[in-house]
Amino acid sequence: MICSMTAFGAARASAEIGLVSVELRSVNNRYLDVSLRLPEELRQAEGPLRERLAKAVKRGKVEVRVSYQRAVQASSSTLNAVYLQTLAEQLETARQVLPDLRAPTLLEVMRASDNNASEDDSAAWQTVCLQAIDAALEDFQTQRMREGEQLAQAMLGYTRDILAIVEQTETALPQIQAAYRERLANKLRDALEAVSPGGFDQISGAELSARISQESMLFSLRVDVAEELTRLRAHLSELQRLLSPQAASDKPSGKVGSTGKRLDFLFQEMNREANTLGSKAASIEFTNAAIDLKLLIEQLREQAQNIE
Repeated sequence: MICSMTAFGAARASAEIGLVSVELRSVNNRYLDVSLRLPEELRQAEGPLRERLAKAVKRGKVEVRVSYQRAVQASSSTLNAVYLQTLAEQLETARQVLPDLRAPTLLEVMRASDNNASEDDSAAWQTVCLQAIDAALEDFQTQRMREGEQLAQAMLGYTRDILAIVEQTETALPQIQAAYRERLANKLRDALEAVSPGGFDQISGAELSARISQESMLFSLRVDVAEELTRLRAHLSELQRLLSPQAASDKPSGKVGSTGKRLDFLFQEMNREANTLGSKAASIEFTNAAIDLKLLIEQLREQAQNIE
């Protein structure tokens, strides 16, 4: 499945401890570049978050923003009796060594109680944080695939245009070669008449035909674009396969690299064939075909810049 590198995803997850919100934004980038904005209270979730992103995204600049809101609980303003008893016992033990040790104020006791609760709640915060991340990634991936499908359809349209040019060039090739042979025969006759008027009476038809055939063969070798057109057809078939929905599942094992990078390499090869076609141009038709091919390939390349 083709995925776009430009997408947005957001989600929330709540639990008894509080609420966590996650936003994901991405734009195209050559490699995977993740920027995280996490509150210090949720910093313990950074490692698992990066692992989830690395599995879901191969390329792109991804910005992740995470925020949280602690639930208001009665326990936050109520001291635990067991905690107070333990604190009193520890204070008594400490005074056996430090008789002048003062007792903590009520505010200090409450702050210490909140800190202990925060430490105990770290696992709960990580759980709800990862739930929010997973939900945001699901929304993010849905949008990436939806936009990727739109890109694939646009690129398939350019592919059909390129195929039409290839077919027109293949159809016109025999006519172009025949027209050249006719021009070559006329030039040979004109040259011979200019050097030796009436020279045709001294040259047999077989000799003249052999000479024309030799020159035509040399020309055909110089302007033969059948191999280039065949390779272009092969590249177009591979392009259609990569853009098909089942391309990811059909990908042979052992092949690495994202679809976007494979497309970029494929367009380089297609552009090389178009350049060769232009260099072998024996008519204005070939020249125009090469120009149109390069323009369409460039449009494909621009679209592929947003594909993962």
